[in-house]
Amino acid sequence: MAFTDVETAQVHDAVKIDPTGEDLCKLGLLYSTGQCGVIDYIEAHKWFNLASLMGSDTAKYYRSEVAAEMDGDQLAAALTAAREWLSTRH
Repeated sequence: MAFTDVETAQVHDAVKIDPTGEDLCKLGLLYSTGQCGVIDYIEAHKWFNLASLMGSDTAKYYRSEVAAEMDGDQLAAALTAAREWLSTRH
């Protein structure tokens, strides 16, 4: 799925304000496909994981797909990044 520059900006803005699971899943897609400039599985997994916590079944699927491409250190980094993001939201 390709996103326009406007859609990409909207997703980034939504994540800063009041993100939905769909917003977080879209951000994961941006990072997992390189539409943010580079493929970043750690960031993608982080956003898919957070979207999954918000009930996104789509994100659960993509999180699994991305995790299959990662090593243990990358997975640990992604989980830490997700926890850090959650800690800033409360």
